[in-house]
Amino acid sequence: MLQAGQVLQVQGLVKHFGGIKAVDGVSFEVAGGECVALIGPNGAGKSSCFACIAGQYPLTAGHIVWKGQTLDTLAPAARLKHGVARTFQVAQVFEALTVLQNVQLAVQAGRGPGGISAFKLLDAQWRDEAPALLEQTGLAELASQDVLSLPYGAKKRLELAVALAARPQLLLLDEPAAGLAEAERGGLMQLVKQLARQGMAVLYTEHNMDAVAGVADRVLVLIEGRLAAQGSFEEISRDRTVRSRYLGEQAGGGGGHA
Repeated sequence: MLQAGQVLQVQGLVKHFGGIKAVDGVSFEVAGGECVALIGPNGAGKSSCFACIAGQYPLTAGHIVWKGQTLDTLAPAARLKHGVARTFQVAQVFEALTVLQNVQLAVQAGRGPGGISAFKLLDAQWRDEAPALLEQTGLAELASQDVLSLPYGAKKRLELAVALAARPQLLLLDEPAAGLAEAERGGLMQLVKQLARQGMAVLYTEHNMDAVAGVADRVLVLIEGRLAAQGSFEEISRDRTVRSRYLGEQAGGGGGHA
């Protein structure tokens, strides 16, 4: 059941690039406490759909509504002020700073004034909140390490910690498991699932089926810009169109790379 007030509504979303219909009338909802995966074959329109929801692409038609407010024309920074945070397929972090400083900077951006003077005082600020976020994302032991030297899996966790610093209620994750080994994928995706269980609305795109099975409460399947199926992973795995057009015989195993 959808929780009142904490709902993302994608209404008749259309995105054209010239004569190409990347997204062709897609509608769905994500409620607070839900973890929803958006999947589909290459060229299906899921990246374009996600970018429209996150504010990177303007809509051709349709509406993006969060907590009853239309976000259609808002830039990503403005959406962040409404509790909408996102991560990227390739982790976006400040490699010249330490792990802790990255999160301190993100917390500072959401709470206090910016500027060079504030930047120089990072180590004196947010002594409680930033370490708590590192603990939550499994990075506490790496707090003082330079980000440049981190393994990629730790950078993905750090990007998530940075997104959580904004205290989002809607979290948009662009292929959170991309580039991670199987064990790393499992750990990160269980963390994502926990965030939803704590009441956050989570929408993520993904290619790795082991990052979908057992994680997503619902799976949305885009094919040729349209929503071809939705339901639990088990339900969409049995869908004849989804199997033939996307999952194929890997659906039964739930661990392939599609």
